[in-house]
Amino acid sequence: MRFEEVYGKQRERRLSVERAAEILGVSERTFRRWRARYEEEGAAGLDDRRLGAPSPRRAAEAEVKRLTQLYRERFQGFTVRHFLDYAGPRHGIGRSYTWVKTTLQRARLVEKAPRRGAHRRKRPRRPLVGMMLHRDGSKHLWIPGLGRPVDLIVTFDDATSEVYSAFLAEEENTNTTLQGLIEVISEHGLFGSLYADRGSHYWHTPKAGGPVDRERLTQVGRALAQLGITLIPAGSPEARGRCERLFGTWQGRLPKELELNGIATLEAANRYLREVFVADHNRRFTVPATDAGSAFVPYVGRDLRDILCVQEERVVGNDNCVRYQGRCLQIPPQRHRHHYVKATVRVHEYPDGRLAVLHGPSCLARYDAGGKLLAELAPNKRAA
Repeated sequence: MRFEEVYGKQRERRLSVERAAEILGVSERTFRRWRARYEEEGAAGLDDRRLGAPSPRRAAEAEVKRLTQLYRERFQGFTVRHFLDYAGPRHGIGRSYTWVKTTLQRARLVEKAPRRGAHRRKRPRRPLVGMMLHRDGSKHLWIPGLGRPVDLIVTFDDATSEVYSAFLAEEENTNTTLQGLIEVISEHGLFGSLYADRGSHYWHTPKAGGPVDRERLTQVGRALAQLGITLIPAGSPEARGRCERLFGTWQGRLPKELELNGIATLEAANRYLREVFVADHNRRFTVPATDAGSAFVPYVGRDLRDILCVQEERVVGNDNCVRYQGRCLQIPPQRHRHHYVKATVRVHEYPDGRLAVLHGPSCLARYDAGGKLLAELAPNKRAA
């Protein structure tokens, strides 16, 4: 009807061809073609002649039958991409991936994939406890009475969200990370992998925002490698969604409970975490694992403290002392050797700040955090 109105005005010369085409939103050539068809056939001449007609690019029925028969008889179970890559060159399939996929789906030989959401989809949990653990820290005003933010460091299971270790510290660093690992492995055993952020205590990152260096290990990376635990770097905050959700829940609960109970120190807050809060969280938020059983393996071997610690090599000086971070560690007399001058030894710094000097598997001496020799270690006692 709109065409007929415009056509009438144009025929009466009240509109130019250019203006008539502009009103209808078509080119002048299209308007002239429509006008000619209308004058010859009437309103029927304006019908779209493509409707109901097969596309000139439509595949022949024989080609579709050959493709579906080939897939059904020889390549059943192949993905569309695999089928096209493998069978395409061998059987002369020159069609696109989309066409092949659509054809196989219409023949019900390939299932349609679930529609992807607009945002990231939640990653399926590991089926067994102990297969993968999450580790992360969050700086927040966890203790309102303390008046300053501190770090909450949490380790929990991917399969169930059960929290195995949680404590507050002034700062998340290498020592606090090692402390949490000692707590988990001592209680539950060795686990398969640790999923963590790309903090400097986990990874060396040569270029900001670039890939991590998997060859140059940090102290945490070295310790996990010794224990056979795989360290997995998270690529983005979104990839650590379970950690972010846990911290979001705890930020709404823990500070309020600490304030309600009048807790205003790190020591008291950590005691509350151990004795009350973590158990309550696990009771409320832990979900059953998909599969029964456990991937945890009991730890058997040398003292965990001598693996999950900072280890650095030093050369003993002429005074039979080792210099380590401004402290002078005197090696006491040993029964089997007069001195260790010029020998390469290993200094172990434990998460609680204490130190030890080892030569091979033998622990030569232990020291407090200030470098003072502890008398509790008998000479020549082995570290294992």
